[in-house]
Amino acid sequence: MKWLILAFITIPAAELALLIYSGKTLGLFPTLAIILLTGVGGTYMAKRQGLKAWNELRTRMATMETPGNALIDSVCIFFGGILLVMPGFITDIAGLLLMFKGPRNMIRPFIQKWIYNKMKNGRIVMM
Repeated sequence: MKWLILAFITIPAAELALLIYSGKTLGLFPTLAIILLTGVGGTYMAKRQGLKAWNELRTRMATMETPGNALIDSVCIFFGGILLVMPGFITDIAGLLLMFKGPRNMIRPFIQKWIYNKMKNGRIVMM
């Protein structure tokens, strides 16, 4: 929980510092254009990737397979879309990484281990 409070303080401060630096280096309008383009492009990309992940998830559920990776991909794409819509460069980079399959494959074992630990401790119960 302490890391979450620290993240809510440091990430916006770093975003603000990068936006100010970008405004001074590139200028106001190019910085605003980059923010708007990543927001609109991120929304479009999140929609396309999200629909693809949703269809895969529905297919797995229809064939009575465990949703496993499809569910984790869907959640990652959802959070990536949220990060891309938020203004800032750090959140845009993190959101873009969550949109592509390669980086998702790299973080998936950590998410699976986190879920497994929660199940082992009884915080997540499967029925």
